[in-house]
Amino acid sequence: MGINRTAKGIVLVPTLLLGAAFLSAAAWLDGEAAANKPLALGLGAVLIGAGLLAQLLPESPQEEPD
Repeated sequence: MGINRTAKGIVLVPTLLLGAAFLSAAAWLDGEAAANKPLALGLGAVLIGAGLLAQLLPESPQEEPD
């Protein structure tokens, strides 16, 4: 079973949403919680990067039915 567009979409949507949530949280952090800002930025960037990287994976050729 190869990689297909549906599987790529299933990976892309949650990673982009979670990545955006972490980046938004980093923008809101202040006071004592500001110590966690680098962690939120890092997690957000990694999640968005993983989602976009999944889109770059080559799709396997379609098998023709016999």
